[in-house]
Amino acid sequence: MEPEQKEGIDNLIFGEIQLLLAEKRTALSGLRAGIAVFALPLSVLSVLVATSKYYQPTHVLQFLVPLLALNLGLVILGCYLIAHAILRIRHYDRLIKELKRKHSAIAEYLD
Repeated sequence: MEPEQKEGIDNLIFGEIQLLLAEKRTALSGLRAGIAVFALPLSVLSVLVATSKYYQPTHVLQFLVPLLALNLGLVILGCYLIAHAILRIRHYDRLIKELKRKHSAIAEYLD
């Protein structure tokens, strides 16, 4: 293989790895967002428990039911975001490992 052609292939492989790493960073930011969305309902519920001596739940039921439904929706959304991000991260790790296996000359740069 000519040196110019080999250099082009190496640049292509490095570009592909950079793209995969950028996608992995995006998945990690999705994971961070999922954790934040999941933590919000827990914070709201802890405030409700801490202030529960100042109100009767039967008197504010019209506010508690929608709030608890919203919290349940946020917990489900947070779980989905976390699970989706973990699956994507594992997928990108497998692709990077496959590239490292195919092109052993660049494997030393990726560890």
